[in-house]
Amino acid sequence: MKVPILSLQKTEMAKKDLPVVFTKKVRSDLVKRAVLAIKANSRQAYGADPRAGMKQLGDLSRRRHDYKGSYGHGISRVPRKILTHRGTRFYWVGAVMPGTVGGRRAHPPKTEKNWSQKVNKKERKQALQSALAATMIKEAVKLCGHKVPDNYPFVVESKFEDLAKTKQVITVLEKLGLKEELDRTNKRKTRGGKTKLRGRKYKKAR
Repeated sequence: MKVPILSLQKTEMAKKDLPVVFTKKVRSDLVKRAVLAIKANSRQAYGADPRAGMKQLGDLSRRRHDYKGSYGHGISRVPRKILTHRGTRFYWVGAVMPGTVGGRRAHPPKTEKNWSQKVNKKERKQALQSALAATMIKEAVKLCGHKVPDNYPFVVESKFEDLAKTKQVITVLEKLGLKEELDRTNKRKTRGGKTKLRGRKYKKAR
């Protein structure tokens, strides 16, 4: 696969054969697996407090002759806590069990859960090659939301690496036809909710 080499002024200097990796077959299924594995392996463990919903006393007696118990009152045997009582008259409310207000959850998230995923070595290698090959397909790049010029793909001469100022880099990129792409990535939106308190106030395009 030959692609043109462009100067910093967007004039074609020569053509260059790309390495074989850029002509590989694109396996989007393997790329997806590899990306999901990377995301899964960077997940942070989370879970509920092991004693959440069980920090109150809910051991109400069911004994026949215990005056504090709920035996003989015609009520279900849900664990209850005593809120108030006057003599032998008690005011109970359900506690501890999953079906009660303020009780524990039936199956809370647990920190010991392992979120990590494995990808075979050959599959991971093929996924990386597929991702590199996809960058040469104009339609695939556009599907990701990028604004690319008509003459894409192309290679820029190595003088581009010598540019020291950001302003110079922006000028060259605009000359190469990437102004729309720069405008797209310059926009930033304010995110909603508590993200603003946690250092994730803005969201920018890649």
